[in-house]
Amino acid sequence: MPAETVPAEPAGPAEPGGTAGRAVLVTGGSRGIGRAIVRRFAAAGDRVAVHHRASADLAARLVADLPGAGHTVVQADLADAEAARAMVDQAASLLGGIDVLVNNAGVFTAHPITEVSYERWQEQWRDTIGLNLIGAANVTWCAVRHMLGRGGRIVNVSSRGAFRGEPDSPAYGASKAGLNAFGQSLAIDLAPHGIAVSTVAPGFVATDMTNDHLKPPRGDAIRSQSPFGRVAEPDEIAAAVYYLASAEAQWASGAILDLNGASYLRS
Repeated sequence: MPAETVPAEPAGPAEPGGTAGRAVLVTGGSRGIGRAIVRRFAAAGDRVAVHHRASADLAARLVADLPGAGHTVVQADLADAEAARAMVDQAASLLGGIDVLVNNAGVFTAHPITEVSYERWQEQWRDTIGLNLIGAANVTWCAVRHMLGRGGRIVNVSSRGAFRGEPDSPAYGASKAGLNAFGQSLAIDLAPHGIAVSTVAPGFVATDMTNDHLKPPRGDAIRSQSPFGRVAEPDEIAAAVYYLASAEAQWASGAILDLNGASYLRS
């Protein structure tokens, strides 16, 4: 497994979200929203493990460009439970523990029910739920083992689609709705251990993965969904994740923060 930096010196338990110098694991951290989240924590002086599945070059370049020291790259297919466990343990070893986990990794693929074969339908549900929900659950189980006795923060990256629906990718919408419920369940269970769990639910975000969707004319229609007439920037999502991982945000445990520019309002 790649590790492009010298392992950080193990640190004692830190106040989660308090002073700089926390150990942070970001899944799917090599690009898009994850990349912005990694940069935000590193800029604050935290040590970050950048997880990727198959983007070793992107992850290595990102780590090389980060301010501060002690950052590293870890790799795993999160659909593989044992690979996920090994990755989390490696991140904890290299960082000297885990104070913050950001479950950002996810996949979105189209599979409208009227347009795909039964075999394709099953495949998409298995793969999407396996990564977006079960993968996140497994990573969390492993990370919590490194937080017990020291406290921590877990921030899940969900989606507006969990509430409004995703007709072209129903497995994605269902996986994110499940992630919301998962986070709220853990918020109750882990509070006595000093671990706060919260969730952000972005709408469309301008990343390399959404570039094609945001080209005219479709992109114009997407931007018009928000009264601001635009979509989010990755840094806006990263700022919210950083806040929810802070000491000041403990009382937001269990919350799901909508980040969609009023493009979808739920009661």
